[in-house]
Amino acid sequence: MPSNQQRRAAAKRKLERQLANRAQRARRRKQLTIAGSALGVVVVVAAAAGIYLLTRGEDSGTDAAPTTDTALSDFPAPPPAKAKPATVNCEYRADKQPAAEPATTPKADGIPTTGADATVSMSMETNQGPLGLTLNNAESPCTVNSFVSLAAQNYFDGTECHRITATDSLNVLQCGDPTATGSGGPGYSFDNEYPTDQYAPGDPAAGTPVLYQRGVLAMANSGPNTNGSQFFIVYADSALPPQYTIFGTVDENSLGTLDTIAQLGQDGSGEPFDGKPAQPVVIESVRLDR
Repeated sequence: MPSNQQRRAAAKRKLERQLANRAQRARRRKQLTIAGSALGVVVVVAAAAGIYLLTRGEDSGTDAAPTTDTALSDFPAPPPAKAKPATVNCEYRADKQPAAEPATTPKADGIPTTGADATVSMSMETNQGPLGLTLNNAESPCTVNSFVSLAAQNYFDGTECHRITATDSLNVLQCGDPTATGSGGPGYSFDNEYPTDQYAPGDPAAGTPVLYQRGVLAMANSGPNTNGSQFFIVYADSALPPQYTIFGTVDENSLGTLDTIAQLGQDGSGEPFDGKPAQPVVIESVRLDR
């Protein structure tokens, strides 16, 4: 009987093969990179065995139900976060690509991270049901600060989630682009935070997949430190390199809405198991809870 270590190694090899094959297809379509710093695609060079992609394909899609590889349980959780100062300063850099919708750059100085400010409670209303969100300001304050600022500007209101995936290792709903094309952003970008910032520069572990658990809220990007407005919600456990900032979670009592969305499947516009939701998923509003 194989040991846990052997099963984990086999699961990792399987995941690497799957994602390497996706990378090869993407290269043939010349889709590895798309101009702009706030894109809805994510390209990250990870473990030496392959290239990990969080990107939107163009092959035929499918309405098949999501699948989860049981070996995902063998992937480690992201490392515990080190405590941040009571306040932090953020840097929001102007992009060459103009904002998809007018947006004011958030306040950058003196962002609090502790006490009552350690978490932020928000409510997202969608046409498929409500999603309660708890944002982790203690771990990713600059990301939370940007998300709250955009929400206060009604930036997300009426926007359509443009991508849903359902594979053995990637089960996410991607949103936050007002154009619903995967190329729109707020006109500024900012650095990765948790869990990327838990690794020293050059640490090979930063390219090794970790478990992004069901309900996690994380940022999409087009490479290191290119976060904008696009984000994804993990509706079933997924394995990704720790290069996508985790900034919150969907509340337990809202997971049923995620299940409803997952059951929509894809519309056939992307690769197998990757495309737009078969029925529109529209964010109607995102508001701070008072």
